[in-house]
Amino acid sequence: MTFDKFTVLSPELHRYAVEHSSFRDGVVPEVEAAAERMGDLASMQIGGDQAAFISVLVAAVGARRALEVGTFLGYGAISIARALPPDGRLVVCELEAEYAERAAGHLKLAGLESRVEFKLGPAAASLRELPASEPFDVAFVDADKAGYGEYYEQCLRLLRPGGLLLLDNVFMNGRVLDPEEPDEGTVAIRELNDRVAADERVEAAVLAIADGVTLARKLPPPMAA
Repeated sequence: MTFDKFTVLSPELHRYAVEHSSFRDGVVPEVEAAAERMGDLASMQIGGDQAAFISVLVAAVGARRALEVGTFLGYGAISIARALPPDGRLVVCELEAEYAERAAGHLKLAGLESRVEFKLGPAAASLRELPASEPFDVAFVDADKAGYGEYYEQCLRLLRPGGLLLLDNVFMNGRVLDPEEPDEGTVAIRELNDRVAADERVEAAVLAIADGVTLARKLPPPMAA
């Protein structure tokens, strides 16, 4: 590539970006602090820059129905739900009852609980139960990486034409560049990245936000000849 413009983010520059984003009010500091108290598990939470980006994006497309796969403490759910209209709906698929309960508590503190419905259990099964006749405008996936291939297909099925799909952690801390990396999750993400890039059902951009976010737009079906 002859021209490749980017800025390598230092921790200080990343913090600057977060602090100059709008998503800093209400219950957000408490959710961030709750994650920090969990030690190494805090890395499961999305970044503040991601949260702000998702919230602005959901509002910009006028989403009324949204889907989240994997929620941890509810940071992503708050960023989505707050951008929905009062009668909007967010469906959250979460495997762990503890995380669903804690996320629900944070959503209640944010005054957003009426917009959110939880589906507890394996996400693949929960997604299969959702009817395509009630399509979503936006979907966000941040769950077990080995399952991303299935989640991708199910979310595409459930999105309306023109709907947006966000996939988190598509860099896997840079491990996607190592073809010898044996980690199951990394292999799954690398294969999915290749699949999305070649998938004619979507147009996609890989964004260097946090650990990499793919933003894919579901294209309308091709016109019959």
